[in-house]
Amino acid sequence: MDALVSELFGSTSGHSSGGSQGSVSNHKSGNGNGVVSKKACGKNKKARTRFPRNFKPNNNTPYLPPELKLVNPTQNRFEHLATQMKWRLQEGRGEAVYQIGVEDNGMLVGLSEEEMRASLKTLHRLAEKVGADIAVLREREVDYDSDVPRKIAEVLIRKVPDDQQFLDLRVAVLGNVDSGKSTLLGVLTQGELDNGRGRARLNLFRHLHEIQTGRTSSISFEILGFNSRGEVINYSESRTAEEICESASKMITFIDLAGHHKYLKTTIFGLTSYCPDFAMLVVSANTGIAGTTREHLGIAMALKVPIFIVISKVDLCTRATVERTLRQLERVLKQPGCNKVPMVVSSTDDAVTAAQQFAQSPNITPIFTLSSVTGESLDLLKVFFNIIPPLSNSKEQEELMQQLTEFQVDEIYTVPEVGTVVGGTLYSGICREGDDLVVGPTELGQFHRLTVGSIQRNRSACRVLRAGQAATLALGNFDRSLLRKGMVMVSPEMDPTICWMFEAEIVLLFHAKTFHKGFQVTVHIGNVRQTATVEAVYGKEELRTGEKAVVLFKFIKHPEYLKVGAKVLFREGVTKGIGHVTSLQPISQHHQHFQSQNEKD
Repeated sequence: MDALVSELFGSTSGHSSGGSQGSVSNHKSGNGNGVVSKKACGKNKKARTRFPRNFKPNNNTPYLPPELKLVNPTQNRFEHLATQMKWRLQEGRGEAVYQIGVEDNGMLVGLSEEEMRASLKTLHRLAEKVGADIAVLREREVDYDSDVPRKIAEVLIRKVPDDQQFLDLRVAVLGNVDSGKSTLLGVLTQGELDNGRGRARLNLFRHLHEIQTGRTSSISFEILGFNSRGEVINYSESRTAEEICESASKMITFIDLAGHHKYLKTTIFGLTSYCPDFAMLVVSANTGIAGTTREHLGIAMALKVPIFIVISKVDLCTRATVERTLRQLERVLKQPGCNKVPMVVSSTDDAVTAAQQFAQSPNITPIFTLSSVTGESLDLLKVFFNIIPPLSNSKEQEELMQQLTEFQVDEIYTVPEVGTVVGGTLYSGICREGDDLVVGPTELGQFHRLTVGSIQRNRSACRVLRAGQAATLALGNFDRSLLRKGMVMVSPEMDPTICWMFEAEIVLLFHAKTFHKGFQVTVHIGNVRQTATVEAVYGKEELRTGEKAVVLFKFIKHPEYLKVGAKVLFREGVTKGIGHVTSLQPISQHHQHFQSQNEKD
């Protein structure tokens, strides 16, 4: 992305740029750090976003041919532009941002009013041809050697892929107890401001004791939709989740996690099991970094989940207090362990810039300051959610979809007149109504056959489930007692590796004394959560804080389905460690169990 455009818009977007007279360009200019010579900038004296010295934009932008005219293109040129737009939408999984009025060499030439109108008209025609919608994100006047005012514009093109109902992003919501997580989600999804006493969060709670204490103890899901023009669709306009799903082209699914230390295992399970695309850390302006805030930040970083921060409750305190919390957060984020680049969002331009940079560079951390009572800066957060692109590209998803079916079981319900229902995430492959799968492992390492009845995503019916999507599957009269969290439903052709024991290369993050053979910890690996005993620490007698080693673990209750390379997070009291699975010790008998169970069925 051109550094010149980044200076004017405060953006270093990885999306392609529309050029002079609507040309499209992605040549680099400037010094790569968002610093541009005054000469290159012309006479532009607009307010600018400053970038830190260590910010490096992503250079994996696909090359786009220069000088593609958008003003009255010939028929051949129009067809070429339409093909290019299709390709860009496919690469961006349904989204692309065009920048109009930038020369191929990065010069901000801008377009006159008439040229801009003609270019946008051409973009409209192109979008119509490929079945997409366009929305102008922002426009800027540029100072160029001309008597006529000239502008550059940034335009969002969105098209729901033909094989999907909507674009879907999952956002895990983290933060200390009483930081305002559930209230913020209530305000975003219900469309009504809070009364200052927690009214907005009541619809999110699942248990009576949550309503009584005001504290989330379980994992709940809320949805926020955007239509193809980028307008918010939530419960204020639509009465049901089905209506939101029908009219939304982009869906943000919030995973509301618990803030209290007592429910830390639930929070970790939500982060490891539901595979969120991003994490939103909510910090209360009046208390700052307190309680589990650091712990939640550390866990998200250990699991490599990109994180952005929301400072809530700014209506309760003075500007000086908000600034103090902001400085406190910036200090923590800049520490060697974090090595993040904080970016405070204070305008719509900042929100657009933050969304584009956040997806490109893992060390950028946008920070929002808002209030759920007054509604201050809530619109900026919505703009951010609307523009933020998915992390994985279409090629990665296609590769996952071509593998055998593997569905992780995270929740189990019994629904009247439906029977047993399981909720979870499809890790790989494709799942359809009527598919025959096997579920396990049981305590003996067995797998049971079952048939998928109906499928629901975000509370609306869905015929086909694709890799990376979360859903609930109805299993009819399948015996619920045979199911538990942590199981997997896989294709009968798959040969699942079941093990009691596994080796993992770990780093001990914190331990009060020493970590040695015989020590018991709770292990989190994906949707697996179970107590395991340390059977051996290779090459060392014991481990101390900060040390690394390969450790042999043994589950104490039942065998589990694991994969080499899976992330491991373990804890016990104040002890914490992270790592990855290096090798498995499969149950040699599980083939016989599998066969005998099939014969019984």
